[in-house]
Amino acid sequence: MPFDPHSPGSDHLAARRAIGWWLLIVAGLIWAMIALGGATRLTGSGLSIMEWAPISGTLPPLSEAEWQRLYDLYRTIPQYELINQGFGIEGFKQIFWLEWTHRLWGRLIGLAFLLPLIWFWVRGRIPPGLKPRLIVLFLLGGLQGAVGWFMVASGFEADRTSVSPYRLVIHLGLALLLYGAILWTALGLLRPQRTGPRQPAGLRRLVHLTAGLVVLTLLAGGFTAGLHAGFTYNTFPLMDGEIVPPGYAELTPFWRNWTANIAAVQFNHRLLATVTGAAALVAAAWGARALPAGFARGAVLALGGTVALQYGLGVATLLLVVPVWLGTLHQAVAVGVLTAVLVALHALRPPRGRAR
Repeated sequence: MPFDPHSPGSDHLAARRAIGWWLLIVAGLIWAMIALGGATRLTGSGLSIMEWAPISGTLPPLSEAEWQRLYDLYRTIPQYELINQGFGIEGFKQIFWLEWTHRLWGRLIGLAFLLPLIWFWVRGRIPPGLKPRLIVLFLLGGLQGAVGWFMVASGFEADRTSVSPYRLVIHLGLALLLYGAILWTALGLLRPQRTGPRQPAGLRRLVHLTAGLVVLTLLAGGFTAGLHAGFTYNTFPLMDGEIVPPGYAELTPFWRNWTANIAAVQFNHRLLATVTGAAALVAAAWGARALPAGFARGAVLALGGTVALQYGLGVATLLLVVPVWLGTLHQAVAVGVLTAVLVALHALRPPRGRAR
């Protein structure tokens, strides 16, 4: 029987809820993974492991000889020569453990997805229409691991002390896509299509616009992180006394400024965050006035609150020149913003059987 999320059968409802909660747990693991990735990046730990060994890399070094071999490998790349030269094997171990934990967490996410998937599949608990989507989500997770190594490998190139900003954004973007797709699937299983009164169409459109702005702001934040742009122009709201920094358009062709010019990248991230914040707060105010008490109203209010919190964290991170703990928190709450906007979109869906 094709998958129908509105089927009244108790077994079907129980299976749908079980799968939905499983996917929410996986989404939570991915959320933690993204935050851990932020800490890895901010501490410069991501280049400490110069081998991609999906199976054997599960175990850490078990002998001093193995530690020395990995340390000798690390000493061949520019990051060691230009930043960490002479910090010794104990210093290497500190950055190694964070990167190893990051990779191990990714492997655990894979198992947390694959093993329950097999269990649900063998027991016939997965509705047929859902199977292709779950397979695609698993493959996206595997692709994310390969993209992660593709990103890390860029940091081994001559004269580089960190990874390519473009590859970083691809890695981050794919992680957010995977997270969003899993969360949306879980919401569809746990909260089937609405059957109540139609929500204001204008509010729905505004939340859709806010969702688009959130995605753009997140990707702009990826370039900000990749270029280490948060370590300059550490004033707010002006950038060293100017609304638009003088060097905004110094690169040619012009579009390169949006991905390779520190001044332009930071300005764009600030601008997008401000516009996103304004849209989210207007949506929250609209929802508070137009929606009855319930899940949809709470979701829209949570969107406004989460975006406001993230904006404040962003300003604090900038003014304090990106301390590791605050930068990591800022990246973690960014996923919270994505979560809030997806939940709000889901809550504002038109009632079943009515056109948008």
